[in-house]
Amino acid sequence: MTLLFRAPRAIVDGTERPAAVRVVDGRITAIELLTADADGAEVVELAGDEVLLPGLVDTHVHVNDPGRADWEGFPSATLAAAAGGVTTVVDMPLNSLPPTTDVRALRVKQEAATGRVHVDVGFWGGAVPGNAGELAALHEAGVFGFKCFLLDSGVAEFGHLDPDQLAEHLGVTAGLGALLIAHAEDGGIVEAPPNSRDYADFLASRPRAAEDSAIAGIIAAARATGGRAHVVHLSSSDALPMIAAAKDEGVALTVETCPHYLTLTAEDVPDGATEFKCCPPIREAANRELLWEGLRDGVIDVVVSDHSPCTPDLKRLDSGDFGEAWGGVSSLQLGLPAVWTGARERGVELSEVVGWMAEGPADLVGLARKGRIAVGCDADLVVFAPDDTFTVDAAALRHRNPVTPYHGATLRGVVRSTWLRGAPVAGEPRGRLLRRGHA
Repeated sequence: MTLLFRAPRAIVDGTERPAAVRVVDGRITAIELLTADADGAEVVELAGDEVLLPGLVDTHVHVNDPGRADWEGFPSATLAAAAGGVTTVVDMPLNSLPPTTDVRALRVKQEAATGRVHVDVGFWGGAVPGNAGELAALHEAGVFGFKCFLLDSGVAEFGHLDPDQLAEHLGVTAGLGALLIAHAEDGGIVEAPPNSRDYADFLASRPRAAEDSAIAGIIAAARATGGRAHVVHLSSSDALPMIAAAKDEGVALTVETCPHYLTLTAEDVPDGATEFKCCPPIREAANRELLWEGLRDGVIDVVVSDHSPCTPDLKRLDSGDFGEAWGGVSSLQLGLPAVWTGARERGVELSEVVGWMAEGPADLVGLARKGRIAVGCDADLVVFAPDDTFTVDAAALRHRNPVTPYHGATLRGVVRSTWLRGAPVAGEPRGRLLRRGHA
């Protein structure tokens, strides 16, 4: 099949411009002038209020399938992704059962996903105490890197690394040329949250200092081993100077943040609204603005969802107890409009947002054919109306459970259609399972 997308506005090479994008058998074969002849191709005409984007790449998604598919599952997660303009996800090694900490568990995960995904899906491996010897086999099996926790992960089957174990695993991944990604909070500083409906009580139990201390440890370990490290879901703006200094020094360090840290604020969390609980926590408005500065300065590299859902009962919506509630934000379908809403308010161009949410994450995990509109890339494309607004209805989202802190919020930017390898995402699942090195 040959298609020609005529887009008066498209994000190509980091800028917005008119383009005609030619697609043959699911690949982009040419980027031409808007007036290019169709030459027999089926033409997809974008309206003047629409922008053609590359499909987003979300490298931080907890699908929880198998084992906890009542929290989320491959069909619901990937439909939500497509509805939000995400065409590639990389699934975290927890909270599925078993966690993806050896090749056997990876095969179980791949079997659960086969034939059930609506977008392309890759997998992280897990780095836990005692499995350093498993990393080479997982790397060879095609995982995109290894996730670790530096404090209690919240599930007993996925243990956390102490400083010596972190250095051990980073030494192994350095030898493999693999990426180690870390939940960076220091368990010696984090306190048990009190049973309280007051968000301020929960926030106080996980101070910025806990993140800062853990990130300092990651930087030291990466420096000592030469390993490549990535800090997930940064929420503490206090850590930005040390991150910038480490990068300037040449430490192999990258950092992500998430839509909820860029759009939500601690001051606005209502009493008992446990849908806002996540770890590390949503912080104050002043902290949020510094994260935006870190993004625009290049200190923070990418924006991904950390979609971490659970069933409504685990969120303790009935009691509103932040101490007891599961920590995780459900936002896979909403990341693009949430970030675009905040970006537009700050004069940030849509092309910058696309860089943070499509090309940047693709580069992070080595997916050269994803995250950009370029010749040779997969024709993963999104028709986006950046000026449209909508009010979030949690019950209407494709996520398995109708829980999100964005319920009732008005966001700007509507995904009108999503295309995976040159075909609209609709009907039967067409997603593929990806391996590291997919070219």
